[in-house]
Amino acid sequence: MFVTREKRRIPRTILLVLTLALVVIAGVGAFRAGPAPEIKITPGFPAIGKRTPVKIEIVEPQRGLSRVTVDFVQDQRVEGLAEKNYTPLSPLIFWGPRTQRDEIAVEVGRDTIANLKAGQASVRVTAGRASSWWRNPDPVIQEVSLPVRLTPPSLQVTSIQTYAAQGGCEAVAYRVGESCVRDGVRSGGRWFPGYPLPGGGKQDRFALFAVAYDSNDSKVRLVADDGAGNEAEVAFIEKFFPKPFKTDTIQVTDEFMAKVVPEILSHSTELADRGSLLNNYLAINRELRQKNAEELNELAKKSRPQFLWSKPFLPLGNAQVMSWFADRRTYFHGGKEIDRQDHLGFDLAVTRRTQVPAANDGMVVLAKYFGIYGNAVVIDHGYGLMSLYGHLSSIAVAPGQQVSRSDVLGQTGETGLAGGDHLHFTTLLQGLPVNPVEWWDSHWIQDRIARKLGPAFPYKSETSPRASTK
Repeated sequence: MFVTREKRRIPRTILLVLTLALVVIAGVGAFRAGPAPEIKITPGFPAIGKRTPVKIEIVEPQRGLSRVTVDFVQDQRVEGLAEKNYTPLSPLIFWGPRTQRDEIAVEVGRDTIANLKAGQASVRVTAGRASSWWRNPDPVIQEVSLPVRLTPPSLQVTSIQTYAAQGGCEAVAYRVGESCVRDGVRSGGRWFPGYPLPGGGKQDRFALFAVAYDSNDSKVRLVADDGAGNEAEVAFIEKFFPKPFKTDTIQVTDEFMAKVVPEILSHSTELADRGSLLNNYLAINRELRQKNAEELNELAKKSRPQFLWSKPFLPLGNAQVMSWFADRRTYFHGGKEIDRQDHLGFDLAVTRRTQVPAANDGMVVLAKYFGIYGNAVVIDHGYGLMSLYGHLSSIAVAPGQQVSRSDVLGQTGETGLAGGDHLHFTTLLQGLPVNPVEWWDSHWIQDRIARKLGPAFPYKSETSPRASTK
């Protein structure tokens, strides 16, 4: 009888367990709906214009995504932009393949939406939740509202007589519409940003710009952008003066390379040894030269948006010009051509260890051994205008130091890629080397800059010494 009673208890226990399991399964299946997906909508521009990209990110890590739709909404109009369906986990499954995260990219604007109207519009994202047997929860809806701008901002040139020279600089004053969020001058592949005109009205702007030494005026345009892809541009240069630059040949000797290469490599740890003196020299003349140019471009981005100077720029007094701006150099070694580079500055020589004056007021932004320039100093004069002093034997200033016109920065020398004691002087605008001769000329500054900006630029004209052209 004892054995019989035990056999009767086991089925009841199993039945109870099975019953509880079925209840749990039924409860999970009936009520385990997916959680609310997370939605992130990121417009590429602050407004809808010509073609505004929008990135949508959707995340649901538990049961996974089920269905996502993206719609364009304006007034009573709803237009589908994208739709995706996914297979989430069954409510009874807790792991397995499912889509936990996805990204959807769409574009909205007058190029993609027919009959788009100015005003406001929205990008709406609807993300469904994985359902259970008995529950079909409401989807998650999120939207971003953006202004619709269909016309570019107004743009009016307010200055006159814009005469530009190849390799030189100029200034332009202008007025933009209220929808403008970015303005300036596009010159070739370079961008010269506009700034508020000091003392001018709310929409009055000005820009200092340059035409690169290897470019012309055909691609120089004043530009105003509303941040939504609507861009106004104006051709505004009245006269352009092409300039033929000099050519020069450089004989690279083993003695010269033995002098400069080890020194430069010792200060340029990022440059790998190429195994020979000539290969190392070529890496310096090409790769390090380019790296230095990129660093100067980065320095320009930090230039102070104010005029730090008010007088003409000073050249190195009583100096003889050894090399000119934008000389087209061809390098030879052992009778064979090995390289071609452009010399983007003036080489000025006086006597050994001549004191080097600051060309104008400003702030020192670089004072160190600087690649091909050796010991060098860079001064920020404001609004992207800078001057560089290279090949120094010694440096007398430090980064962050305020300097005045004619303050001593150091002494001439032959560090870096220098064959003898001299100063390499470069003027830069937004990182682009430009012809210093203009900035040494008081009359040019008065005519091309001061008269256009008026009271915005407190310029003090005077006759300045010039470098000898012997």
